[in-house]
Amino acid sequence: MDALSGAGPRRARGRPGARSSGVRAPAAPWARFSAWLECVCVVTFDLELGQALELVYPSDFRLTDKEKSSICYLSFPDSHSGCLGDTQFSFRIRQCGGQRSPWHDDRHYDTGAPVSLQREPAHYFGYVYFRQVKDSSVKRGYFQKSLVLVSRLPFVRLFQALLSLIAPEYFDKLAPCLEAVCNEIDQWPAPMPGQTLNLPVMGVILQVRIPSRVDKPESSAPKQCGHENLLPAPVVLSSVHELDLFRCFQPVLAHVQTLWELMLLGEPLVVLAPSPAMSSEMVLALTRCLHPLKFCCDYRPYFTIHDSEFREFTTRTQAPPNVVLGVTNPFFIKMLQHWPHILRVGEPRMSGDLPKQVKLKKPSRLKTLDTKPGLYTAYTAHLHRDKALLKRLLKQGLQKKRPSDMQTALLRRHLLELTQSFIIPLEHYMTSLMPLQKSIMPWKVGVETPPQIRPFRQDDFLCSLEHAGPQLTCILKGDWLGLYRRFFKSPHFDGWYRQRHKEMVQKLEALHLEAICEANIEAWMKDKSEVEIVDLVLKLREKLVWAQGHQLPVKEATLQRAQLYIETIIGSLPKDLQAVLCPP
Repeated sequence: MDALSGAGPRRARGRPGARSSGVRAPAAPWARFSAWLECVCVVTFDLELGQALELVYPSDFRLTDKEKSSICYLSFPDSHSGCLGDTQFSFRIRQCGGQRSPWHDDRHYDTGAPVSLQREPAHYFGYVYFRQVKDSSVKRGYFQKSLVLVSRLPFVRLFQALLSLIAPEYFDKLAPCLEAVCNEIDQWPAPMPGQTLNLPVMGVILQVRIPSRVDKPESSAPKQCGHENLLPAPVVLSSVHELDLFRCFQPVLAHVQTLWELMLLGEPLVVLAPSPAMSSEMVLALTRCLHPLKFCCDYRPYFTIHDSEFREFTTRTQAPPNVVLGVTNPFFIKMLQHWPHILRVGEPRMSGDLPKQVKLKKPSRLKTLDTKPGLYTAYTAHLHRDKALLKRLLKQGLQKKRPSDMQTALLRRHLLELTQSFIIPLEHYMTSLMPLQKSIMPWKVGVETPPQIRPFRQDDFLCSLEHAGPQLTCILKGDWLGLYRRFFKSPHFDGWYRQRHKEMVQKLEALHLEAICEANIEAWMKDKSEVEIVDLVLKLREKLVWAQGHQLPVKEATLQRAQLYIETIIGSLPKDLQAVLCPP
């Protein structure tokens, strides 16, 4: 199980020594493993090389040199963090060398999963368990090693729990333990949205529920059932992805709505924290406060000066990119002074019964050295602060010693209702752009073309807010119009619109196919030439293939009827044309 050398495209995975035929077998080696993880890496500190990739498993998983370098540097806290003992954090890197075909089929998962939890097509997540302890047997005097799970899934809670089980054991027993764990993961069922799964590893059963896009907000936790037949009793994870928002946002609760606006607008933001654990948790919490809206900008939970995108993100020759960066090196304050928003958080401290809140400060107050905690920005929030929420969280919640999970539930509900109040008017307006169902006629426009969705006109939408705006569902006052105008210029509007437009096109295609299948095909064929009839067969076939390939919301009976129509039409044609359309 030597670490890989050299770059190049990824081969089909197999166990060492197995031949690759180039054809995917039904039960291919590592197919189940790769439904959850891309690979497992071990990064160690080498006196001559610095951070070095000691091991990649499965051993034939190919990483490019740039990916290897990024994983090595991001798997260790930088020298400013001074992390002794065990620490967990996460990072996210851009995939290099072109998109690689997965060994498993992603479509079933992505079709059913919420858009915010779909697999990353062009990035890898790295989930890190780092250990640094004194060790006199090592020249440098310290044992320093990281175990890293590389995945496309944003399941931070699940993978942190998994690392807590396997990393301490691995640091004691090394490679044989890791191989055994990977083989166990290769027996797991694939992640299926809406299902509760039991995942055995190292004598423990992790029970998780994979979220579905049809879930209600309260249905993310696994149902407490089926335990009696499991030995040992499972460790139930309440979520595969949700963080303790209250703990993450404690020092910035007074500005959580300002931060929500900055995230909604896709503004560039730097989070400077004392450790990779704090920076990565804060960045992930910020990107997830827009749920159920998908975060469409780039984000790096932990970022260092050695990252391959360092020059791209720090250049002053163009405007800062739409990215949220989590950093621990104060050097970034100097490099990123031109960025419009910098959040500096310190070590967690309590002032009396209340967590010490960072202050809102002008960017001109930013000092290169010894920058005090604060949100450094010239941005003025569009919405008024919800003082009642802050009172419930900071005073009533803490003074009554309300449990952290209840505080998090309050905060998450507030952010969810805020996002939904903002999005619902957009959804209503978008729905109004759909053609009326009575206009979806099989032969009116052509068999290949359903009616078109009308264009989104921003001025028309803004006019609709007077009687159907967020004030119907949200008590917060403020400049909602100004917030929408800025939102239209953000990557999140573009991402939301593209997703909704795609879903509406698929719905129209499905309705159009159903209209064709309900029409009287024989009556249509009476006055048509053979050329027109053949054209209908080809177009219907194309529609059927597209419907099945894109998993359109079409009933199985409709697909069967379409196939029967095709066979009926072909049967009415001369034998020579039948032979052309249905070759033996």
